[in-house]
Amino acid sequence: MSMDFNFSDEEQDFRRAVRDWVSAKYPKAKVNELERHEDHDGSNFPYAFFDDLASAGFLGVGIDESLGGQGGGATMQAILMDELARNLAGLTWVWGISSFCAKSIQKFAGPEIREEFVPAMVAGEKKVAIAITEPGGGTDLLGAMITRATREDGGYLISGAKIWSTMAHVSDYLLLLAKTSDGEKSSHGKTLFLVPTDQDGVVARPIPKLGMRCVGSCEVQLEDAFVPESHVIGEIDRGWYHILTTLNNERILVAALATGVLRGVMEDAVAYAKERRAFGHSIGDFQIIQHWIAEMAMKLAQAELLTYKAAWLYDTGHDAAVESSMAKAIAAEYATWAADRGIQILGGMGYAAEFDMQRYWRDVRLYQIGPVTNEMVRNIIAQHLGLERSF
Repeated sequence: MSMDFNFSDEEQDFRRAVRDWVSAKYPKAKVNELERHEDHDGSNFPYAFFDDLASAGFLGVGIDESLGGQGGGATMQAILMDELARNLAGLTWVWGISSFCAKSIQKFAGPEIREEFVPAMVAGEKKVAIAITEPGGGTDLLGAMITRATREDGGYLISGAKIWSTMAHVSDYLLLLAKTSDGEKSSHGKTLFLVPTDQDGVVARPIPKLGMRCVGSCEVQLEDAFVPESHVIGEIDRGWYHILTTLNNERILVAALATGVLRGVMEDAVAYAKERRAFGHSIGDFQIIQHWIAEMAMKLAQAELLTYKAAWLYDTGHDAAVESSMAKAIAAEYATWAADRGIQILGGMGYAAEFDMQRYWRDVRLYQIGPVTNEMVRNIIAQHLGLERSF
Protein backbone atom coordinates (compact mmCIF):
# COMPACT_ATOMS: atom_id res chain seq x y z
CA MET A 1 0.00 0.00 0.00
CA SER A 2 1.36 3.40 -1.00
CA MET A 3 0.54 6.51 1.05
CA ASP A 4 1.63 9.99 -0.04
CA PHE A 5 0.63 12.99 2.07
CA ASN A 6 2.55 15.49 -0.06
CA PHE A 7 0.96 18.15 -2.22
CA SER A 8 2.17 18.34 -5.81
CA ASP A 9 4.63 21.07 -6.81
CA GLU A 10 1.79 22.86 -8.59
CA GLU A 11 -0.40 22.74 -5.48
CA GLN A 12 2.41 23.97 -3.22
CA ASP A 13 3.21 26.83 -5.62
CA PHE A 14 -0.46 27.75 -5.72
CA ARG A 15 -0.70 27.80 -1.92
CA ARG A 16 2.32 30.11 -1.69
CA ALA A 17 0.88 32.39 -4.37
CA VAL A 18 -2.48 32.68 -2.61
CA ARG A 19 -0.83 33.26 0.77
CA ASP A 20 1.36 36.02 -0.67
CA TRP A 21 -1.65 37.62 -2.39
CA VAL A 22 -3.73 37.58 0.79
CA SER A 23 -0.88 38.96 2.92
CA ALA A 24 -0.30 41.81 0.47
CA LYS A 25 -3.90 42.69 -0.40
CA TYR A 26 -5.92 41.71 2.67
CA PRO A 27 -3.95 41.78 5.92
CA LYS A 28 -6.04 40.97 8.98
CA ALA A 29 -6.31 44.60 10.12
CA LYS A 30 -7.85 45.59 6.77
CA VAL A 31 -10.36 42.72 6.88
CA ASN A 32 -11.27 43.55 10.47
CA GLU A 33 -12.07 47.12 9.44
CA LEU A 34 -14.15 45.93 6.47
CA GLU A 35 -16.13 43.57 8.66
CA ARG A 36 -17.10 46.23 11.21
CA HIS A 37 -19.54 47.84 8.77
CA GLU A 38 -22.72 45.81 8.38
CA ASP A 39 -24.12 45.41 4.88
CA HIS A 40 -27.71 46.57 5.38
CA ASP A 41 -28.50 47.54 1.80
CA GLY A 42 -25.54 46.71 -0.43
CA SER A 43 -23.70 49.97 0.23
CA ASN A 44 -21.14 48.25 2.47
CA PHE A 45 -20.75 45.10 0.38
CA PRO A 46 -17.02 44.50 -0.38
CA TYR A 47 -17.27 45.03 -4.14
CA ALA A 48 -13.53 45.71 -4.40
CA PHE A 49 -12.79 42.34 -2.81
CA PHE A 50 -15.04 40.56 -5.32
CA ASP A 51 -13.31 42.41 -8.18
CA ASP A 52 -9.89 41.52 -6.76
CA LEU A 53 -10.85 37.83 -6.66
CA ALA A 54 -11.76 38.07 -10.34
CA SER A 55 -8.61 39.99 -11.30
CA ALA A 56 -6.42 37.42 -9.54
CA GLY A 57 -8.13 34.61 -11.47
CA PHE A 58 -9.46 33.02 -8.29
CA LEU A 59 -13.10 33.02 -9.44
CA GLY A 60 -11.99 30.59 -12.15
CA VAL A 61 -10.40 27.97 -9.87
CA GLY A 62 -12.28 24.71 -10.41
CA ILE A 63 -13.87 25.99 -13.63
CA ASP A 64 -13.05 24.51 -17.03
CA GLU A 65 -10.40 26.38 -19.01
CA SER A 66 -12.68 26.23 -22.06
CA LEU A 67 -15.06 28.54 -20.16
CA GLY A 68 -12.37 30.97 -19.05
CA GLY A 69 -11.50 29.20 -15.80
CA GLN A 70 -8.20 28.08 -14.32
CA GLY A 71 -9.10 24.39 -14.14
CA GLY A 72 -8.24 22.36 -11.05
CA GLY A 73 -10.34 20.17 -8.81
CA ALA A 74 -11.56 20.11 -5.24
CA THR A 75 -8.02 20.02 -3.85
CA MET A 76 -7.03 23.27 -5.55
CA GLN A 77 -10.31 24.83 -4.45
CA ALA A 78 -9.73 23.68 -0.88
CA ILE A 79 -6.21 25.17 -0.88
CA LEU A 80 -7.65 28.49 -2.07
CA MET A 81 -10.42 28.44 0.53
CA ASP A 82 -7.99 27.47 3.31
CA GLU A 83 -5.52 30.25 2.52
CA LEU A 84 -8.18 32.93 2.01
CA ALA A 85 -9.91 32.06 5.30
CA ARG A 86 -6.66 32.29 7.26
CA ASN A 87 -7.03 36.09 7.12
CA LEU A 88 -10.50 36.64 5.70
CA ALA A 89 -12.52 34.13 7.76
CA GLY A 90 -16.21 34.25 6.72
CA LEU A 91 -15.60 36.80 3.98
CA THR A 92 -14.10 33.87 2.06
CA TRP A 93 -17.62 32.60 1.38
CA VAL A 94 -18.02 35.36 -1.23
CA TRP A 95 -15.73 33.16 -3.33
CA GLY A 96 -17.57 30.00 -2.22
CA ILE A 97 -20.93 31.28 -3.45
CA SER A 98 -19.58 32.25 -6.85
CA SER A 99 -17.79 28.91 -7.17
CA PHE A 100 -20.87 26.85 -6.22
CA CYS A 101 -23.09 28.70 -8.69
CA ALA A 102 -20.57 28.70 -11.55
CA LYS A 103 -19.86 24.97 -11.15
CA SER A 104 -23.59 24.18 -11.02
CA ILE A 105 -24.24 26.17 -14.20
CA GLN A 106 -21.20 24.61 -15.87
CA LYS A 107 -22.44 21.12 -15.01
CA PHE A 108 -26.19 21.35 -15.62
CA ALA A 109 -27.04 24.29 -17.89
CA GLY A 110 -27.48 24.02 -21.64
CA PRO A 111 -24.60 25.15 -23.90
CA GLU A 112 -25.93 28.66 -24.57
CA ILE A 113 -26.53 29.56 -20.92
CA ARG A 114 -23.29 27.87 -19.88
CA GLU A 115 -21.28 29.90 -22.38
CA GLU A 116 -23.13 33.12 -21.56
CA PHE A 117 -22.86 32.88 -17.78
CA VAL A 118 -19.76 30.98 -16.70
CA PRO A 119 -17.08 33.11 -18.44
CA ALA A 120 -18.85 36.27 -17.23
CA MET A 121 -18.93 34.92 -13.66
CA VAL A 122 -15.25 34.00 -13.80
CA ALA A 123 -14.47 37.54 -14.98
CA GLY A 124 -16.55 39.02 -12.15
CA GLU A 125 -19.04 40.53 -14.61
CA LYS A 126 -22.05 38.58 -13.32
CA LYS A 127 -22.93 37.79 -9.72
CA VAL A 128 -25.17 34.82 -8.90
CA ALA A 129 -26.46 33.97 -5.41
CA ILE A 130 -27.80 30.67 -4.04
CA ALA A 131 -31.51 30.68 -3.12
CA ILE A 132 -32.51 27.26 -1.80
CA THR A 133 -33.39 27.49 1.92
CA GLU A 134 -36.88 28.70 2.91
CA PRO A 135 -38.17 30.45 6.06
CA GLY A 136 -40.19 27.38 7.08
CA GLY A 137 -37.41 24.83 6.77
CA GLY A 138 -33.64 24.63 7.03
CA THR A 139 -32.66 20.98 7.21
CA ASP A 140 -36.20 20.00 6.16
CA LEU A 141 -36.14 22.41 3.25
CA LEU A 142 -37.79 20.00 0.80
CA GLY A 143 -40.73 19.16 3.04
CA ALA A 144 -41.23 22.82 3.92
CA MET A 145 -40.84 24.25 0.42
CA ILE A 146 -43.61 26.61 -0.68
CA THR A 147 -41.85 28.44 -3.52
CA ARG A 148 -43.55 27.34 -6.72
CA ALA A 149 -42.90 27.85 -10.42
CA THR A 150 -45.87 27.78 -12.80
CA ARG A 151 -45.67 27.71 -16.57
CA GLU A 152 -46.21 30.96 -18.43
CA ASP A 153 -45.79 31.82 -22.11
CA GLY A 154 -42.06 31.66 -22.79
CA GLY A 155 -41.08 30.56 -19.30
CA TYR A 156 -42.20 30.41 -15.67
CA LEU A 157 -43.63 32.64 -12.96
CA ILE A 158 -42.14 32.03 -9.52
CA SER A 159 -43.75 33.00 -6.22
CA GLY A 160 -42.62 32.23 -2.68
CA ALA A 161 -39.84 33.09 -0.26
CA LYS A 162 -36.21 32.19 0.37
CA ILE A 163 -33.96 32.94 3.33
CA TRP A 164 -30.23 33.11 4.07
CA SER A 165 -29.50 33.86 0.43
CA THR A 166 -26.08 35.48 0.81
CA MET A 167 -25.37 38.24 -1.74
CA ALA A 168 -28.92 38.10 -3.15
CA HIS A 169 -29.26 41.88 -2.78
CA VAL A 170 -26.18 42.59 -4.92
CA SER A 171 -26.48 39.73 -7.42
CA ASP A 172 -27.73 39.79 -10.98
CA TYR A 173 -29.36 36.35 -10.73
CA LEU A 174 -30.48 33.79 -8.17
CA LEU A 175 -29.75 30.09 -8.61
CA LEU A 176 -33.10 29.11 -7.14
CA LEU A 177 -34.86 25.82 -6.37
CA ALA A 178 -38.65 25.80 -6.74
CA LYS A 179 -41.52 23.31 -6.91
CA THR A 180 -42.66 22.51 -10.41
CA SER A 181 -44.86 19.51 -9.56
CA ASP A 182 -46.09 17.52 -6.56
CA GLY A 183 -44.07 14.31 -6.51
CA GLU A 184 -44.55 11.20 -4.39
CA LYS A 185 -41.47 12.14 -2.38
CA SER A 186 -40.45 15.59 -1.18
CA SER A 187 -37.29 15.30 -3.29
CA HIS A 188 -39.36 14.97 -6.47
CA GLY A 189 -40.80 17.81 -8.50
CA LYS A 190 -38.15 20.46 -7.79
CA THR A 191 -36.39 22.43 -10.53
CA LEU A 192 -33.40 24.79 -10.64
CA PHE A 193 -33.80 28.22 -12.23
CA LEU A 194 -31.65 31.25 -12.92
CA VAL A 195 -33.92 34.07 -11.78
CA PRO A 196 -33.10 37.64 -12.91
CA THR A 197 -33.18 39.96 -9.89
CA ASP A 198 -33.77 43.20 -11.83
CA GLN A 199 -37.57 42.90 -11.73
CA ASP A 200 -40.30 44.07 -9.37
CA GLY A 201 -41.19 40.49 -8.45
CA VAL A 202 -37.88 39.94 -6.61
CA VAL A 203 -37.14 41.78 -3.35
CA ALA A 204 -34.07 40.91 -1.24
CA ARG A 205 -33.56 42.29 2.28
CA PRO A 206 -30.35 41.61 4.27
CA ILE A 207 -30.83 40.10 7.74
CA PRO A 208 -28.78 41.59 10.61
CA LYS A 209 -26.54 38.81 11.88
CA LEU A 210 -23.74 37.78 14.23
CA GLY A 211 -20.90 37.30 11.74
CA MET A 212 -19.96 37.98 8.11
CA ARG A 213 -21.36 41.45 8.70
CA CYS A 214 -20.11 43.10 5.52
CA VAL A 215 -21.69 40.41 3.33
CA GLY A 216 -25.48 40.55 3.52
CA SER A 217 -27.49 37.33 3.80
CA CYS A 218 -31.04 37.95 2.69
CA GLU A 219 -34.66 37.08 2.95
CA VAL A 220 -36.00 37.05 -0.60
CA GLN A 221 -39.65 37.57 -1.53
CA LEU A 222 -40.77 36.45 -4.99
CA GLU A 223 -44.11 37.41 -6.50
CA ASP A 224 -44.70 36.31 -10.09
CA ALA A 225 -41.00 36.67 -10.88
CA PHE A 226 -40.54 35.76 -14.53
CA VAL A 227 -37.88 33.30 -15.67
CA PRO A 228 -37.43 32.58 -19.38
CA GLU A 229 -37.54 28.95 -20.49
CA SER A 230 -33.85 29.13 -21.41
CA HIS A 231 -32.97 29.80 -17.74
CA VAL A 232 -34.11 26.41 -16.50
CA ILE A 233 -30.94 24.72 -15.20
CA GLY A 234 -30.87 20.97 -15.79
CA GLU A 235 -33.93 18.75 -16.05
CA ILE A 236 -37.44 19.76 -15.00
CA ASP A 237 -38.41 18.15 -11.67
CA ARG A 238 -34.84 16.86 -11.13
CA GLY A 239 -33.34 19.94 -9.52
CA TRP A 240 -32.79 18.45 -6.08
CA TYR A 241 -30.92 15.49 -7.56
CA HIS A 242 -28.68 17.92 -9.44
CA ILE A 243 -27.92 19.73 -6.17
CA LEU A 244 -27.11 16.45 -4.42
CA THR A 245 -24.22 15.88 -6.82
CA THR A 246 -22.63 19.17 -5.68
CA LEU A 247 -23.04 18.74 -1.91
CA ASN A 248 -19.83 16.80 -1.29
CA ASN A 249 -17.82 19.52 -3.01
CA GLU A 250 -19.60 22.20 -0.98
CA ARG A 251 -18.86 20.41 2.31
CA ILE A 252 -15.19 20.09 1.38
CA LEU A 253 -15.06 23.84 0.76
CA VAL A 254 -16.73 24.61 4.10
CA ALA A 255 -14.26 22.27 5.81
CA ALA A 256 -11.38 24.08 4.10
CA LEU A 257 -12.75 27.47 5.17
CA ALA A 258 -13.00 26.34 8.79
CA THR A 259 -9.51 24.82 8.58
CA GLY A 260 -8.17 28.17 7.38
CA VAL A 261 -9.89 29.96 10.25
CA LEU A 262 -8.32 27.52 12.72
CA ARG A 263 -4.94 28.23 11.13
CA GLY A 264 -5.40 31.99 11.53
CA VAL A 265 -6.62 31.60 15.12
CA MET A 266 -3.57 29.55 16.10
CA GLU A 267 -1.17 32.04 14.53
CA ASP A 268 -2.73 34.91 16.48
CA ALA A 269 -2.82 32.91 19.71
CA VAL A 270 0.87 31.99 19.44
CA ALA A 271 1.88 35.58 18.63
CA TYR A 272 -0.10 37.01 21.54
CA ALA A 273 1.16 34.36 23.97
CA LYS A 274 4.76 35.32 23.12
CA GLU A 275 4.15 39.06 23.38
CA ARG A 276 1.84 39.42 26.39
CA ARG A 277 3.53 39.38 29.79
CA ALA A 278 2.10 38.67 33.25
CA PHE A 279 3.78 37.89 36.58
CA GLY A 280 7.16 38.53 35.02
CA HIS A 281 6.72 35.99 32.21
CA SER A 282 5.33 35.75 28.69
CA ILE A 283 1.94 34.11 29.14
CA GLY A 284 3.14 31.49 26.66
CA ASP A 285 5.36 30.19 29.46
CA PHE A 286 2.28 29.09 31.40
CA GLN A 287 1.30 25.47 30.97
CA ILE A 288 -2.43 26.06 30.46
CA ILE A 289 -1.73 28.45 27.56
CA GLN A 290 0.73 25.98 26.05
CA HIS A 291 -1.80 23.17 26.35
CA TRP A 292 -4.54 25.18 24.66
CA ILE A 293 -2.24 26.12 21.79
CA ALA A 294 -0.94 22.54 21.49
CA GLU A 295 -4.55 21.37 21.31
CA MET A 296 -5.15 23.87 18.50
CA ALA A 297 -2.21 22.37 16.60
CA MET A 298 -3.56 18.84 17.06
CA LYS A 299 -7.03 19.85 15.94
CA LEU A 300 -5.61 21.70 12.93
CA ALA A 301 -3.72 18.56 11.88
CA GLN A 302 -6.90 16.48 12.13
CA ALA A 303 -8.98 19.01 10.20
CA GLU A 304 -6.33 19.26 7.47
CA LEU A 305 -5.96 15.51 7.08
CA LEU A 306 -9.67 14.82 6.77
CA THR A 307 -10.40 17.85 4.56
CA TYR A 308 -7.67 17.07 2.05
CA LYS A 309 -8.42 13.35 2.14
CA ALA A 310 -12.02 14.16 1.21
CA ALA A 311 -10.80 16.46 -1.58
CA TRP A 312 -8.45 13.74 -2.88
CA LEU A 313 -11.27 11.17 -2.87
CA TYR A 314 -13.53 13.60 -4.73
CA ASP A 315 -10.88 14.44 -7.33
CA THR A 316 -10.00 10.78 -7.97
CA GLY A 317 -13.61 9.74 -8.52
CA HIS A 318 -14.14 7.90 -5.23
CA ASP A 319 -17.19 8.24 -3.00
CA ALA A 320 -16.44 11.18 -0.70
CA ALA A 321 -19.84 11.45 0.99
CA VAL A 322 -18.78 10.29 4.45
CA GLU A 323 -15.35 11.94 4.50
CA SER A 324 -16.64 15.30 3.23
CA SER A 325 -19.39 15.27 5.85
CA MET A 326 -16.94 14.32 8.61
CA ALA A 327 -14.48 17.00 7.49
CA LYS A 328 -17.15 19.70 7.50
CA ALA A 329 -18.33 18.83 11.01
CA ILE A 330 -14.91 18.34 12.56
CA ALA A 331 -13.31 21.43 11.03
CA ALA A 332 -16.24 23.67 12.02
CA GLU A 333 -16.30 22.37 15.60
CA TYR A 334 -12.53 22.52 16.02
CA ALA A 335 -12.26 26.03 14.58
CA THR A 336 -15.04 27.30 16.84
CA TRP A 337 -13.37 25.70 19.87
CA ALA A 338 -10.01 27.20 18.90
CA ALA A 339 -11.46 30.70 18.46
CA ASP A 340 -13.17 30.43 21.84
CA ARG A 341 -9.88 29.39 23.49
CA GLY A 342 -8.17 32.16 21.54
CA ILE A 343 -10.50 34.72 23.10
CA GLN A 344 -9.64 33.28 26.52
CA ILE A 345 -5.91 33.54 25.80
CA LEU A 346 -6.28 37.19 24.80
CA GLY A 347 -8.39 37.84 27.90
CA GLY A 348 -10.16 41.19 27.78
CA MET A 349 -8.60 42.02 24.41
CA GLY A 350 -10.20 38.89 22.98
CA TYR A 351 -13.51 40.69 23.47
CA ALA A 352 -12.26 43.87 21.79
CA ALA A 353 -13.32 44.67 18.23
CA GLU A 354 -9.79 45.77 17.31
CA PHE A 355 -8.51 42.19 17.63
CA ASP A 356 -9.42 39.50 15.11
CA MET A 357 -10.17 36.66 17.51
CA GLN A 358 -13.78 37.70 18.11
CA ARG A 359 -14.27 38.01 14.33
CA TYR A 360 -12.99 34.50 13.78
CA TRP A 361 -15.40 33.15 16.42
CA ARG A 362 -18.41 35.05 15.08
CA ASP A 363 -17.76 34.00 11.49
CA VAL A 364 -16.91 30.33 11.97
CA ARG A 365 -19.74 29.60 14.43
CA LEU A 366 -22.11 29.60 11.45
CA TYR A 367 -20.60 26.47 9.94
CA GLN A 368 -21.91 24.17 12.66
CA ILE A 369 -25.37 25.26 11.43
CA GLY A 370 -25.03 25.72 7.69
CA PRO A 371 -25.03 24.69 4.97
CA VAL A 372 -26.12 21.57 6.90
CA THR A 373 -26.22 21.21 10.68
CA ASN A 374 -23.56 19.10 12.36
CA GLU A 375 -26.38 17.07 13.93
CA MET A 376 -27.67 16.17 10.46
CA VAL A 377 -24.11 15.37 9.39
CA ARG A 378 -23.95 12.81 12.19
CA ASN A 379 -27.25 11.33 11.00
CA ILE A 380 -25.79 11.00 7.50
CA ILE A 381 -22.66 9.28 8.83
CA ALA A 382 -24.75 6.90 10.96
CA GLN A 383 -26.87 6.04 7.93
CA HIS A 384 -23.73 5.13 5.97
CA LEU A 385 -22.80 2.81 8.84
CA GLY A 386 -26.02 0.87 8.31
CA LEU A 387 -28.19 2.46 11.00
CA GLU A 388 -31.83 3.26 10.28
CA ARG A 389 -32.69 6.67 8.90
CA SER A 390 -34.82 8.59 11.39
CA PHE A 391 -35.60 11.74 9.39
